[in-house]
Amino acid sequence: MSEQVHALVVTAMEEEARPYLRHGGEEIETPIGRAWRLSLAGRDSLLLVSGIGLVNAAAAATAVLARFTPGALISSGSAGGLAQGIYVGDVVVGNAYSFHDADATNFGYVRGQVPGMPERYQADRELVSHAMGAHIEGVRVRPGKIVSGNSFIYSETVEAVRAAFPNALAADMESAALAQLAHLLGLRYVSVRAISDLCGPHAGEDFSMSVSEVSERSAAVVEAVAAHL
Repeated sequence: MSEQVHALVVTAMEEEARPYLRHGGEEIETPIGRAWRLSLAGRDSLLLVSGIGLVNAAAAATAVLARFTPGALISSGSAGGLAQGIYVGDVVVGNAYSFHDADATNFGYVRGQVPGMPERYQADRELVSHAMGAHIEGVRVRPGKIVSGNSFIYSETVEAVRAAFPNALAADMESAALAQLAHLLGLRYVSVRAISDLCGPHAGEDFSMSVSEVSERSAAVVEAVAAHL
């Protein structure tokens, strides 16, 4: 029988997990990645470092979910800014998710849709609302679509992705995979990603923040969500 916890927070890298471990945590065994049990905003929670990429995120989370049932699945960490008007340091709260490198349009599916799955995955509205209610001085929090894939988006490919997903604000390599997992298991889900760099910067915009810096911002928003679980 699985054990109930308030939240499972998944990061891809240990740098993204450090803000959560500042106040300690008990490491627990998991066959994929590393995991800790800790208190998040006073809620009994799990933190998982899955490794980078779609398969690592889904596989590591599935291994933990075999033992625990969370009230919410939350993706946290960094992302690349995709849309015009998104800036380094912004926090994007994903309200919908697609795979930017999934293309079965020749068979009647929409771009970004895995055959047999929804056209897009929706975040839990209540979790999005709690995330948008976070007020962090000097940090802009914006709701919008996040796209994910196993390919990095860079200056030579960014325009094609923007054309295919004009409403997408950010891109990463895990959020959509975890959204699909949440859909399959019936879990409440949201991804909170802080922008560390721009996928296709314009002149004068080619700068970045460290993963550690932006992960502090993502974690602060996630803690605001956890406080309501």
